[in-house]
Amino acid sequence: MSKTVISMLVLLTATAWTQAQASEDHASRGSTFTFYQENDLYTGTDRDYTNGIKMTMISSDLSAYRDSPDLPAWSHALIDALPFVDGPGLLRTISFSIGQNMYTPDDIKRVPPDANDRPYAGITYASVGFHTRNHRIMDTWEFDLGVIGPHSYAENTQKTFHRWTDSRYPRGWDYQIKDEPLVNIFYERKWRLFPDAPLEGWGWDVIPHAGCALGNAFTTVNGGGQVRFGWNLPRDFGTLCIRPGSDTNAPFDEQDPRFHRWPRRVGVHAFTALDTYACLRDITLDGNTFKHSPKVHKYPMNLRLISGFGMIAGRFKLTYAYVAMSKQYTRQEKWQRFGTITISYTFNP
Repeated sequence: MSKTVISMLVLLTATAWTQAQASEDHASRGSTFTFYQENDLYTGTDRDYTNGIKMTMISSDLSAYRDSPDLPAWSHALIDALPFVDGPGLLRTISFSIGQNMYTPDDIKRVPPDANDRPYAGITYASVGFHTRNHRIMDTWEFDLGVIGPHSYAENTQKTFHRWTDSRYPRGWDYQIKDEPLVNIFYERKWRLFPDAPLEGWGWDVIPHAGCALGNAFTTVNGGGQVRFGWNLPRDFGTLCIRPGSDTNAPFDEQDPRFHRWPRRVGVHAFTALDTYACLRDITLDGNTFKHSPKVHKYPMNLRLISGFGMIAGRFKLTYAYVAMSKQYTRQEKWQRFGTITISYTFNP
C-alpha cells in the first residue's frame, strides 16, 4: 500500500508540473473533471438499476515526467511500473473516481421483497484508471475498490432522496445483499475510426470498443461501439454510461473545440451506441460470494441500446442519453430504461 500511495503522490506532482509548462499543447496540459448522474426516474420508472452517481478527475499528460527537474530520479521507476501502454505520440493520463450505484426490486413497498425479483443492493467504490490515447486508440486499465451492503450507505441515499421528493418510500432494505469488500480489475481498448474527419464544421466518427472485467463484483467480457454526428465534434472518445472505462471525455489533442476561441468553442452532436456483455458474475444478481444472501437467476448475455445528444459550450461538455437495457434475470418482466447525464469541464491552463 505504501508504494501505491507514493506512486499516486508522484503522479499528482507530475500533473502539477505539466500544467506549468509552455502553452503549445493544451491537450497534454489540461485536466478534465466529469460528473455523471443516472436515474430511471428520467424515464418514469423506479426499479432494478435505479440510480448511479460518479465523479472523475482525469490528469494532464504524464508522458514527459522524465524531463521534469522537479521529480527525483527514483520516482521514474514507480511511474514506469504503472500499467500504461507505451508508444510514440501517446498521451498518458491517470483518473481518480468515486461513485455509488443502487439497485432495487420493482415493488419497493413490499416486505419482505419478492424472492424472484432483483435484490436490494448498493455499491460504493473508488477507482484509479490508467489511460493511454492518441487520435486513433485509447487503452484503459482500471482498478476498483469498494463495498456492497449496508456500509455502501445506498439505503440512506435512497431513503433521503425519496423523503425529499415525497416519492414511494422503500421498505425492504433490511433484506439487501450483505456487506462484502469488492476488488475488480478492468481493461478496455477503444478505436476511433475515420480519425481524419474535418476538424471543424460537420463531421462524424465511429468508436468501437472491447474489454473485460475480473473480480468478485463483476466478471464480464464486453464489446460494442458508438457513432457520432454533429457540428464541431469533440476530439475525445465519446460518451459512455457509468461503468469501468467510461472516462472518455478528456480531449486527445489541441484541435478540440474546448481549446479554441468563440465561435469554434461551440458544438452540438448526436450519438447512438450499442454495448453487449457476456456476464459470468454480477454480485448484484448472484449475491454475496461467501455468504447466503438474496439472489436471482441471471441471463448470461446483456444488451444496452443508447441514444442521446451532446453539446460543447466553452470548456464544458454536456450530454444526455436514453438507455434501454435487456432483461438481466429470468423473472424480470421487461427491459429497463433509464436516463444518463454527464457534465464535464476541461481545465485549460
